[in-house]
Order: sequence, then C-alpha cells, then structure tokens
Amino acid sequence: MSRLVLPDTDRVLSRQTGWSRAHWEALADHLLDSLVPYFSPGASLVELPGRPSRSGTASDALEGFARSFMLAAFRIAGVQGKGCEDLIERYARGVANGANPDHPEAWLRLTPRSQQMVEAAAIAVSLHETREWIWDRLDSRAQQHVAEWLGGFNGSTTHDNNWRLFQVVSEQFLASVGAPYSQDDIDGGLDRIEDWYVGDGWYSDGDGQNFDNYIGWAMHLYPGLWARMAAATPGAQYEDRLKLYRERINLFLEDAVHLVGNDGAPIYQGRSLTYRMAAAAPYWMGALLDSTPLKPGQTRRLCSGIARHFVQHGVPDERGVLTLGWYDTFLPTTQQYSGPGSPYWASKGFVGLILPPEHPVWSDPEDSIPLDDADQQRAMPKPGWIVHASRHDQVVQLVNHGADHAPVAEPDGVEPAGDPHYNRLAYANHAGPDLSDHEPHVDNLISLVSPDGVTSGRGRIRRLGVDEQTASSWHKAWLGSEGPWAIEITSVVHNGWEIRCALVEGPDGASVRSGGFAVAGEPLPEATVGTAAASTRNADGLVSAVVGLHGYDGAGVHRGLGVNPFGAHSATPYLTAPHHGEPLVLVNAVLLTRDALRPEALAEGLDVTVDGTTVRIGLPGGGVRVVELGRRH
Repeated sequence: MSRLVLPDTDRVLSRQTGWSRAHWEALADHLLDSLVPYFSPGASLVELPGRPSRSGTASDALEGFARSFMLAAFRIAGVQGKGCEDLIERYARGVANGANPDHPEAWLRLTPRSQQMVEAAAIAVSLHETREWIWDRLDSRAQQHVAEWLGGFNGSTTHDNNWRLFQVVSEQFLASVGAPYSQDDIDGGLDRIEDWYVGDGWYSDGDGQNFDNYIGWAMHLYPGLWARMAAATPGAQYEDRLKLYRERINLFLEDAVHLVGNDGAPIYQGRSLTYRMAAAAPYWMGALLDSTPLKPGQTRRLCSGIARHFVQHGVPDERGVLTLGWYDTFLPTTQQYSGPGSPYWASKGFVGLILPPEHPVWSDPEDSIPLDDADQQRAMPKPGWIVHASRHDQVVQLVNHGADHAPVAEPDGVEPAGDPHYNRLAYANHAGPDLSDHEPHVDNLISLVSPDGVTSGRGRIRRLGVDEQTASSWHKAWLGSEGPWAIEITSVVHNGWEIRCALVEGPDGASVRSGGFAVAGEPLPEATVGTAAASTRNADGLVSAVVGLHGYDGAGVHRGLGVNPFGAHSATPYLTAPHHGEPLVLVNAVLLTRDALRPEALAEGLDVTVDGTTVRIGLPGGGVRVVELGRRH
C-alpha cells in the first residue's frame, strides 16, 4: 500500500496551513486508491475490515461503496472528469452492477428505516454531481435499475430526524432524471425540518435538544445539495426554500467558526465523530451556496486546518484506510450503526472540491480566523452553549447547558443516565470524555455518589438560560432507583476559566463529586492533589485543573485505561463534598490549558461569598458576577 504523499507546503498562498487544493486532491486520491483492494469483483461493494455494524456485513459493504462514491464524485466534478478516468469507470461499473437485481453483488433493496436508505442518499448525490460522466454514460437498462432501486424511497418511511433529508435528495434525483418520484415525500421532508429549526441558523436533529456536528454536515448540507438537484429539474420550485437555506447557513457559520481551534482541531462532542473531516462540510457549503460570513481565504483556512489536523494525527492509517475511531481505531467513539465503511462520510468534508480551481476559496490567499487574532468567547443560546477559546494554546472549550440527545417525553420512573457524547458540562477540542460502561463517569459532571459507590448521571437537561457570560440548567439525579434529586448548575465563563456554581439536593450520607476535564495520552498523565484542588497534565502539556472555591473539602484524580479517544491513559481531577440531606451550595473553578499554573493560585484571584443561594464572585482585574441559584423553583 502506498503511503500518503502530499505536495510541498505553500506558505505564499496559505500562510497558516500551507495547504492548497493540490493537498486536498492528493488526500482524496490516496483515500480512494487505498480502497481498491477492498472492492468486490463487480465493484459494487467495498468490504473493509473492522467491526460490523448492527445492520450486517451486506449493508456495511454497500456503505463502503456509497460513502466513498461521494468522495469520488466531488473529486470528479471539480475537475470536470479530467484525469479521473479510472474513478469514473470503477464507480460506473459498481453502480450498474449494484443496482441490477440479478447481479450476484446486487445491493440490498430499500426497506422502511433501513440503513440502505442512508447509503442511497450518498449514491443519489454522487450520481447528480457526476451526471455528465457517470449517469449519462450508463445504458438505459442500468439507468432503469438505478431508478427502481432508489424508487424504494417512494411513499416509504424513514427515521424522523436527518434521515428525512435522505429521502428528499434521493427522490429529487429521480425527479431530475425523469424517473417516478413523490413530490409529497420531498415537500414533506423539507417541511418537517422546519419543525426543528430553532433560530440563529441552528436546527435540532429531530425532536428534542440534539445539537452537534450533524447540524452542519446534515441539516445544512443536504438542503443545499437538494437545491442543486432541484435547479437541474425542469419545473421544480426551489427558489424560496433556497433563499431560506442560504440565510440560515450564513447565520450558522457565525457560530460555527468558533467550533474549531486555530490548529484545525474540532470540538469532540456529539455522535458519529468518526466522520472526522466531515466537520469541514458546512464551511464549504457556505461558499458553495454563496452565502457565508467568511471570506474565501477564511473558508479554506478553516477547512484545510481540519483536514491537516487529522492527517498530522495519523489519519488515514498506514493502509490508507479510515478506521472506526477519532485519530486511530477507538470503538467507543462510534455507535452501533457504525460499520467499517462508516468513516468514509469524511467525504462530506471534501464537498469544496466541487468548486473549480479558479474559485476564490482555492485561489485567494488564506485569511485569518477570529481565533488567530485574539481569544474568543461566544454565547450560543440556541444550542445552550458558551464557547470560549485560547489563541495561544489552541484550546477550544464548549460549556454545555442545552444539548442532551435525550427523549423529549418525560420518562416514567428513572431517567436514563445520559450519553457521554452529550451529557457533559463541557467539551473541548483536545480533550474528550472517558467512555466506559464499567467505570463511574467523573469528567465534567457534578454527581451524587452513594456510600456504596452508585453515581448519578445527567440525562435530560432543563435549561434556565444563556447570556454572554453565564449558562444555567438543572437535571434530575438518581442513585439507582432512589430519587430524583435536583442538581442546578450555573457556569460563569471568564478569561478562559469556567466557574461552576451548583445547588445540589441529595440524601444524607451521600457525597457530591465535581469533575474537570479528562486529559489523556500514551504515557500516564501526571497528577497533583491538594486539599480542595487537583490537576492533571498529559505529555503534550495539556493541564486539567479543578479548584474548590466554596463548600468542597476533598480532591482526587480518577484514572482510566483504554477509555479515552485521545490516548490510552486518562486522568480526571475532581473535588468532593459531603451531603447532609439539605440543599448544598458548591462553587469551583474548572480549567483546561497549556499554561504553567498552580491551581491554588486561582482561589487567591477570585473572591467568592455565598449568602443562602446567592453566590457573589469577585473577578480578577475587577468586576463582580452575582449568581442566583434556586431559579428552577
């Protein structure tokens, strides 16, 4: 297998990343060439090694084909097919054989809510973007087979989330080539996502508070791709919706520009993170729709930073394969629906290749993003976040009081403990949660702990508000079947610190534990523990610290092995306080930084006084923040 060879860096055109379009093309070609040994004889399936998904190996092999086809399609379209003859032949043959029900490699038929629907959307998008070079060259029999296979969407049902858009783009492709389709399906899917639009460019992915990367690489990506299909469909009405989608992606990107470090590292939060470079998709789509607050050079700066970041961390692997994980193989990052071909939805992050080489996003010099010039702090009320970032150490942190991926309806009895990809109080771009089914969850949670070690979780988040500096919420805490008690938390963000003020109900004899960020690496992170402060440091110099400011009287470090996406060994500092049955007010500071620091010095810079449920915080350099707890009542 050939290794990835990239062109020399171009610091004239791209002074921050050194990447140009040639780097993107070289990476795309390497990913596609490395898949050749895994293609079936008829080229309709890509059978990659790795843990099968819950849908089975036949679905997984279709997934490998469909998602890599999207990457091939963007590569082909951007250069008008020039130099892509092998790609065109390979995928045209695969489409013809896979859609043929009589071929031994025939694809699984589309059935309601089946994984095949997801992959069909990738194939529909790919056929549209390569119509001149693949679809138009298929013979009439092959085209009929494809139309019949995609026609499995007509009148069918999907999951009620971003899957509605898979049906939309697939049936719009059918309409564009004169095949049978249902306009009601298209309109119904596009109408349904209106129910999930919450404002400021943000959608929830389905009912509830489902905010994560899917918003950029699905809820904004597919409507834009649909509009491109509709524009190629005689008589299609799309202008009004397109105007709406252009307005929304513009708004979304005003927030999304802050979700990536100036080293290209995206925040580790939400599901399907194994798609990796797909994080670049919304920035490219803003340019593709000609509706973005970013300059062309900023768009490429962001996207190239993301791709370069993963390449610098060993992606793809030595075989040229995208594995199930974040940097390398790490199955806890994935979900049960993730098969070995699932990571190839990194292809979405290459959608910018559709834009021709002379487009300003490729030809303009790179421009700086906000974090290149100054530290950043931005409130995002719609998802319930405050995002703050340090320019000099490239750390971006997301304070979470709104995204939970929890059921909308109030459950009977005990609430689920919550998904660690959503339920943490904070996430970052260089630190991720410990993901273990057999150890207590400590990092970035304030939890009740029973005398026998039972620990409460954070499931459904009940919002109390977000402003420029504070975000508040509360959740129900259960100790096994006992409870619920309420834990109310207000986060105050100031100069890179998060100060957590909590009002904790609980039973007499329990304790309260407040964890900071888990830092990880291959060597064992160092740890320092004081009376009411603790810190950990990994080999890269990333420090996680927690400092008690009121109510905490103990501290410790929780260690994990093989449970963190950022390294084999992880360490989380935490604080503890006894609970005596009456509501307890607790205050602590949380830091994630590469600065050399003495955690106890933080307490000397903050003046915290508590009067009942009122917390008064005197901030370093002047200024006071008053937090009123007990607001849920």
